[in-house]
Amino acid sequence: MELIIYALAPVAVVIFYIYLKDKYEKEPKRLLIISFLLGAIVSIIITTVLYGVFELAVPLTNSLSVLQQFIQAFFVVGFTEELSKYLVVLLFAQRNKAFNEQFDGIVYAVMVSMGFAATENIFYVMESGATTALLRAFTAIPAHATFGILMGYFMGKAKFSKNRTLLNLTGLGLAILFHGTYDFFLFIDFIPGIWVGAFVSLIIGVVLSRNAIKRHQKNSRFKDVII
Repeated sequence: MELIIYALAPVAVVIFYIYLKDKYEKEPKRLLIISFLLGAIVSIIITTVLYGVFELAVPLTNSLSVLQQFIQAFFVVGFTEELSKYLVVLLFAQRNKAFNEQFDGIVYAVMVSMGFAATENIFYVMESGATTALLRAFTAIPAHATFGILMGYFMGKAKFSKNRTLLNLTGLGLAILFHGTYDFFLFIDFIPGIWVGAFVSLIIGVVLSRNAIKRHQKNSRFKDVII
């Protein structure tokens, strides 16, 4: 039980942070919980199925060449995991009438991402212990949060644009790009010091995520509404 708490604590921090950033019109808690659970269950199932498909072509092993690790990072792990989250946001959250401003894209994408990250983190922490929980609290969990924010930023814009498909796919593509980049530098750890690239990409993702949050806050349709 203690390890599960360690695994979920950083997820809870991210959720609380995003909830506070949704300043002008809070989303229904019921929908936030459902989004989280869909990420924790449905996205994981989709990912597992797609991993099985890709495993036939590209074995998920650490003994691959740099090119093979690139393919694994971007086209297997990054694509599969972000697609699984994207589908939940696209087919559930974005269609809901409560999704009524651009910032909602960030909120729901992060909730789905944190659901996914929670399940993933529990497995890793239960297998490897408290040290892994601490390490992932400052790496993998913030990374999943940034992927969700960047995806949600464009999916929020898409909901109210005539270019919905293009903007939705832009969000998916950006999440895959940052996810793939982060994983790629970790996968090729046989090259001394290359892991630093993962943290550089994470920092860039965090900066872009903060800017995305501020932009949607600034452009909120409820900003000047007195409640």
